[in-house]
Parts: sequence; C-alpha cells; structure tokens
Amino acid sequence: VEPVESGGGLVQAGGSLRVSCKASRAITSFFNSNNWGWFRQPPGKQRELVASITSTRSTNYANSVKGRFTISRDSTRKMVYLQMNSLKPEDTGVYYCNTVEEALNWGQGTQVTVSS
Repeated sequence: VEPVESGGGLVQAGGSLRVSCKASRAITSFFNSNNWGWFRQPPGKQRELVASITSTRSTNYANSVKGRFTISRDSTRKMVYLQMNSLKPEDTGVYYCNTVEEALNWGQGTQVTVSS
C-alpha cells in the first residue's frame, strides 16, 4: 500500500501550487489514527519532512516553509493536501506523502520545480 501523489509542476518563483495525496487504499481507521506528513527530496539531497498534521489536525512545519505552506487532511476522502504559496527555487524537489512514522511504502511522488 502506497500513497499516490499528484499536482506538481513547473512554476515561477512567487507562485503557488497545491499537491495532493490519495491514501485510498489505506483502511479508514489507519488513515484517521495516524499523523501524516509531506516530505520533500531536493535534487541530490536526502528526503526531509516539511509539514505534518496530526489526527486532531494540529500542524507543524519546517522553518524553511513556515508561513508559506499549509497542510490539511480530508478524512472522508482519505486525502492529504499541501498548499504551497510564495514558492522559492529552493522548494524544488520531489514531494511525497506518508505517515510521519513512514509506515507505508513510498509512492512515486510528484515533481515540483520552481524557476527563478
């Protein structure tokens, strides 16, 4: 079982994108009881957690994206979203979602490229 990410693309610096994660193959109780995160892997670097949301919808962000990114979840649809505003070239990378504990297999991710 792995999530399916979508919504990436090429955008100019200062622009916005919303990426989506479908975890429909996860059972509902698993989705609802877990904390979910968006991870980013810049070119040539390791994957890092940039945003997370708990089962009670508390959120946490890496300092590099705080104030620009917003994570949300839809328990009915078993979806996790990441709204990204004021994008910077250093936000470029492949974006993945998973539980914060990385319990699922990694999906294909979705590529986000921010041009300067």
